[in-house]
Amino acid sequence: MPNEQKPVNPVKLDANMRIPQSATPSFNWYSPLEQPFHLAGFGWLNEEKLYRRLPANPAWILPEAVNSLANCTAGGQIRFTTNTASLAIKVKLSGAANMYHMPATGQCGFDCYIGAPGEQLYYGTTLYDAKQTEYESMLFTNMEQDYRSITLNFPLYQGVEEVWIGLDPAAQIGPPAAYDRNEKVIIYGTSITQGGCASRPGMAYTNIVSRRINREFLNLGFSGNGKGEPELAHILAEIPDPACLVLDYEANCVSTENLQATLPEFICIYRNKHALIPILVVSRITYAKERFQAQLLQEKEDRKQVQMRTVKQLQENGDANIYFYDGSNLLGEDAHECTVDGVHPTDLGFLRMADGLTPLLKKILAD
Repeated sequence: MPNEQKPVNPVKLDANMRIPQSATPSFNWYSPLEQPFHLAGFGWLNEEKLYRRLPANPAWILPEAVNSLANCTAGGQIRFTTNTASLAIKVKLSGAANMYHMPATGQCGFDCYIGAPGEQLYYGTTLYDAKQTEYESMLFTNMEQDYRSITLNFPLYQGVEEVWIGLDPAAQIGPPAAYDRNEKVIIYGTSITQGGCASRPGMAYTNIVSRRINREFLNLGFSGNGKGEPELAHILAEIPDPACLVLDYEANCVSTENLQATLPEFICIYRNKHALIPILVVSRITYAKERFQAQLLQEKEDRKQVQMRTVKQLQENGDANIYFYDGSNLLGEDAHECTVDGVHPTDLGFLRMADGLTPLLKKILAD
C-alpha cells in the first residue's frame, strides 16, 4: 500500500521556522509614551495618548469604517537610541491576526531597524503565536553594548492597545536623531497605502520612503475606504506643520464620476487651510487583470485623465505647488509579478513603489 498522506507541519520539521523558546533575560520595561522615546506616525498622539491615526473625537463625523480603521497603527514608529545588548517588546493587540492573504507578521507584528537616518538596516520581526492577542517577543540579544539608533515599526492592520519596550537593566536610553525638518509628509489613500499586503511593517511603501527621507510620515491609508470624503479633507487640513500631502485614493474612489467630484473638492478644502503646501496626486498602480480585461484598463485610463486634468487646471489657475504622478509606472513592466492577489503589492511591489516615489518626493520637499 502507498504511504498514507499526512498533513505537513513545516514548523515541526524546520527549526528555523519555530518561535524561539530561549530563556528570557531580566528586563526593565518602558512605555514609549515617555521620554526619551519618540513616537511618530500618530498625528493626535500628544493630545490623546492613543495609538490611533485620526482624532478620537473629530469635529467632522467620520465614516464608521474609517473610524474603525483609524485604530490600525500603520505607519507608527517608536524611535530611540540605546546601548542595550538585548531588546524585547510586549504587545497587547485589539484583535488577533485574521487575514488570508497577508502574513500575521505584517498585520499584527512589529519589526526592528537599526541605524541612523538614511542608514537603517532591517534586523528582525516579532515572532509569536498568531492566534494570540498579547505577546512578548525578543527582537535581539547578546549584541555588543554599543549605542544604536532603533526604529520599531507598528503593525499595519491591527490596533495596538499597549506596547512596552524591554531593555537590559543597566542599559542607557537616549532620544533619536532629529528629523531634517519638523514638517510631516501626509499620505492619504487606500489599503495599498495602509500597507496591504506587506510581509512585515517596514515594507509598507510609506515606511520604506521614511527610511530614505528623514521626515515624519503619517500613513492615512484606509482599507477599502479611502474615498476622498470631504470630512477627511477637513480633518487632514487640521494636522499642523505639513510638508506635503499625497493623495493616492483612486483605487477606492467608487466611480470615475465620483473621483471627478471628490478630487477637486478635497484639494479645495485642503487649500483653504494650506495655500502653499505641495500636493501630489498619484494615480493607482497596475492591476494584474488589466492585461485580460479591456474594460478595467479603460477605467484606469479614464480615472488617470480625471486626475491629470484636475491638476493641470489648478496649475493653470495659478497653483504652482500641485503635481501629478502616473502610478501605473510604479511597478514596472512585470507589474503582474508584484502583488499577492493582483491588486495588493508584495514587498517587491512596495519596494518598487518607494523607488518611484522617493526621488519625486525629495524634489518636491527640496523645492
